[in-house]
Amino acid sequence: MSLDGIPVTVRVSPRARRMRLRVDTRTRSVLLTGPRRISQRRALAWAATHRDWLQATLAAIPDRAPIVPGSTVPLFGVPRHIDWASGRPRRIEVEADRLLVGGPVEGLESRIVRWLRAEAIDLLRRETSEFAAKAGVSATRVGVGDPASRWGSCSSSGAIRYSWRLVMAPAFVRRATVAHEVAHLVHLDHSPRFHALVEQLLGEDPRPARLWLRRQGATLHRIGR
Repeated sequence: MSLDGIPVTVRVSPRARRMRLRVDTRTRSVLLTGPRRISQRRALAWAATHRDWLQATLAAIPDRAPIVPGSTVPLFGVPRHIDWASGRPRRIEVEADRLLVGGPVEGLESRIVRWLRAEAIDLLRRETSEFAAKAGVSATRVGVGDPASRWGSCSSSGAIRYSWRLVMAPAFVRRATVAHEVAHLVHLDHSPRFHALVEQLLGEDPRPARLWLRRQGATLHRIGR
């Protein structure tokens, strides 16, 4: 259905007790989740009461940021200039505020994204092991993906999965996310004990990291799309 030209997808969830709107900052799509037996007319009327929020949220989404020669990609929170030359090796190297890269310009973006993912999984595995040792637990598996709305997740089996885009965020943001997921290996909830453990593992208040992701996370999602 459409709300003033904004496409809205309605999904019925057996577990939903009320209606909820979510905007995917990567695709600019809008999802309305509601309980069973919700009519499209009622759903559209409810969404219309949130028209201003929807328009403001969509307008605030940054434009796509392709990775091309001369563009900038953050690494560990530091902007890095893409310094490309065809005569260089394909191997990517970090030099101060630059990423040195060669090879054909075709496929440059995909090569840099693959490199960033490899950097992310290596770093996130090490930091997961670090925090897990502090908590006296271990993860059964650590992986990365590119989810639309989560920066990390922990299953009941002990498998942790992160967004590879955390490698672009500042270290304090990435480490707070890792501490959060490792704490779920002990408490698979968001109880006061869980939050206390996150702060204990991290050694500092994790709230600034959560605030950074709320304010800056959409920018990371627009890179390399």
